[in-house]
Amino acid sequence: MQRSRRVGSAIAVATAGLLALSACGGGGAGGGGGDSVTLNMLVPGYSDNTKGLWEGVISDFQAANAGITINLEVVSWDDLDSVVTTKIQGGQAPDIYNGGDYSSFVADELLYPIDQVVGPDTLADFQPSFVPNASIDGVQYGAPLIASARALFVNTELLQQAGISAAPTTWDELKTAATAISGLGGGVAGYGLPLGSEEAQAEAAVWFYGGGGGYGDETTLTIDSPENIAAAQFVKGLIDAGATQADPGATDRSPLMDVFVQGKIGMQIGLPPTVGQIADNNPELKYEIVPIPTKDGSPVTLGVADHLVAFDNGDDAKQAAITTFFDYFFSADVYTNWVTTEGFLPTTVSGGEALASDEALAPFLELLPDAKFYPSANPNWQAAANAMKTNFGLIATQDPATVLQKIQTEAEAG
Repeated sequence: MQRSRRVGSAIAVATAGLLALSACGGGGAGGGGGDSVTLNMLVPGYSDNTKGLWEGVISDFQAANAGITINLEVVSWDDLDSVVTTKIQGGQAPDIYNGGDYSSFVADELLYPIDQVVGPDTLADFQPSFVPNASIDGVQYGAPLIASARALFVNTELLQQAGISAAPTTWDELKTAATAISGLGGGVAGYGLPLGSEEAQAEAAVWFYGGGGGYGDETTLTIDSPENIAAAQFVKGLIDAGATQADPGATDRSPLMDVFVQGKIGMQIGLPPTVGQIADNNPELKYEIVPIPTKDGSPVTLGVADHLVAFDNGDDAKQAAITTFFDYFFSADVYTNWVTTEGFLPTTVSGGEALASDEALAPFLELLPDAKFYPSANPNWQAAANAMKTNFGLIATQDPATVLQKIQTEAEAG
């Protein structure tokens, strides 16, 4: 899943263009007329499958809904921001858009609240834990499209060799198990702790959330909160106890997961694609997937989601057509085929139920109701993420409170 990107604020000329378009009573090229309506849909490519998957969905939808045509445009993530900004500024905003951060569009009043473009059954089907992340100022604008979650991968053979009878559920149990596994020697590490620049903000997040903290919300960042400081101090304690691999502050997640796959790490947080990585590279590995341990054992996971949004182009026929399409797309059979082929988790309750028998996905699906998210709508979030990537690994050798205070300062400075 691509990292959310902030599109520059849709400047006044963009809003004026949309208002002018509305006043003319049309949607430009492909505007609705009579009993027919054309929707323009702009999406990024997640994989080589993306274009074909959307074309299949659209073809089947159009066959079942005479009079609605959808023009699909798939662009790269690198080009997406510039393409959508150019369209908005030219008064040709897409009707349906899938991208990263859309808070600037909300600020410029360009989007429909999602309850105006989905039916009540579809609205109620989204996982409740995903709704706050799809909302701004208490109003939901995004239809959660794809999800990813994290869980603890445990090498059960190493766990048994270390004399540990069950996978840990709390921080204290994890520290005990990881220290015992590291004590086996032979280059084995108890817990894989990637605090390098690749994704330090993600590793930190599961510890922050697991201790009752977090990054904050759309208006306030709380990186140096007492709960986060306590979590960072616990992580430093793992390092000091020799429960992790060497030099975690310089270790990135992807190469470290390769080490886990080869059987040299006892426990590490992973994603759904890790299952396939193990199947391809070490199918004999004995492992299980369990919830991430937390301070008190209550479940939590770091969730990531992208969204579909709908631009209000001043056309009632288009609004009705968007609603028809969204309700069709998020029906369990259509949606689960699309989302699993792309390699993600469903954001709907019905989608999760439909896939509950999938052994590879089940541990992650069970965690979705407890997912917590980055405050991506906060204007300083990207600065915060960058500061975390650069500095969080310093807790290996420096006072965690001082490190988090430094990150908070850098994040607030933007």
